[in-house]
Amino acid sequence: MFTRLYGQMAADWVNVAALIFAVVIVGLGAAYVGIYPRLFLLGLKNLRRNWLRTMLTALAIGVLAIMITTIWTILYFMDLISTERSKDLKVIVTYKWSVPSQIPMTHADYLDPSSSALLPGLRDERTGKPFYGPNDFMIWSFYGGSTDLTKMTADSILFFFVMEPDQIIPMMDDLGDLDPLLVRKLKEKKQNCLLGVDKLKALNKRVGESIKVTSFNYKGIDLEFDIVGALPEGRYNSSAIMRMDYFNQAFDKYARNNNNRPHPLAEKRLNLIWIRVADRDMFDKIGGIVEDAREFKSTYPVKVETASSLIGSFLEAYKVIFVAMRYLLVPGMLAVMALVMANAISITVRERRTEMAVLKVLGYSPDQVMLLVLGESLFVGALAGLLAAGATFAFFNFIWGGIPFRIGFFPVFRIPESAFLWGLAIGTLTSFVGCAIPAWTARSVKVSEVFSKVT
Repeated sequence: MFTRLYGQMAADWVNVAALIFAVVIVGLGAAYVGIYPRLFLLGLKNLRRNWLRTMLTALAIGVLAIMITTIWTILYFMDLISTERSKDLKVIVTYKWSVPSQIPMTHADYLDPSSSALLPGLRDERTGKPFYGPNDFMIWSFYGGSTDLTKMTADSILFFFVMEPDQIIPMMDDLGDLDPLLVRKLKEKKQNCLLGVDKLKALNKRVGESIKVTSFNYKGIDLEFDIVGALPEGRYNSSAIMRMDYFNQAFDKYARNNNNRPHPLAEKRLNLIWIRVADRDMFDKIGGIVEDAREFKSTYPVKVETASSLIGSFLEAYKVIFVAMRYLLVPGMLAVMALVMANAISITVRERRTEMAVLKVLGYSPDQVMLLVLGESLFVGALAGLLAAGATFAFFNFIWGGIPFRIGFFPVFRIPESAFLWGLAIGTLTSFVGCAIPAWTARSVKVSEVFSKVT
């Protein structure tokens, strides 16, 4: 957990800001308790005295923290996957002139480091070794179909990643920890497949059962599968993985059954080629070699881009939604909550004017009175925000398996560990903004005016 949290700190400035904010708040809170222990205990008694109002205020902050945490989780991961990273930098090779990309399967041979047909320019001139190894190479085709053509629904539709089994663990995002036993089961028979847990439930199937899929993007390539395992909870809940050799064999079978006439998409059945490189310089070097290769220019010309660039292009359609969520929805929610907090604390201060005057008569300074109100509000806000973030983390990650907000290949979004920092920052910030003016009002209470009205 701490390793993932450290990685999240390095990946996003918001997490760094939240961490700094959390450290400052905890430090100031500890200093407050240490310097003014009696003031802190008095604040706790005041919170217990009006228990209902305290609980309602904490509940309001908690709901805000939950809503913003879920929204910011989606924005955080969208930023993460669409931002180029120095580590795990990947070259994606696609067809240059159309979307979706469709290229011949032979294109993969020219880029496969294990193939004798590897482009000469992709080998080190001195050692003769490829610039990248077998674990840095992956090919994808996309096979879509339905288990029920008479009533095609979201539950009956299947979307397969067609790939080599040995490329799953080293190259698939979020599957680096996949149980190797599942890969071995996938390799036992060509018709074996892996399904996401949500898709298994939707199809009412279990591991060990079989399905028949009628394709809608490769007409006539209808396949039967044996389900040998479930993909882990998370990103691939609604996806499936099948073997590339079974996919290719189906095209050979189609040609035999049609007087050796190949399938119309036989020469365009490969969609993406992935190559992981060490750094940007190697990316530029390999990209130039691939785009200039005559083997590609004479048939299906290709283009090279980073994974973040490709995903960014795909997410362009959602840009307005993300901008609205980031710059309108989240700030608007924070502003509304701050106003609610200001109103609630203002009512509390007005009700306690006599108490504030008595405290001053007993020797408390105006600054201590202000700190009392600030301390009460910030304590409730920080604790409510932190508990709400923890509840959100536990509920979505351990019960629901993530936030069910489908965008392309991302059916769910898991709450990151840094959400605890978000919750603490949200609760504390809204409480501070909301209580700043009421706390100053409490500081300015005049003893003579208060007692002149007491009859």
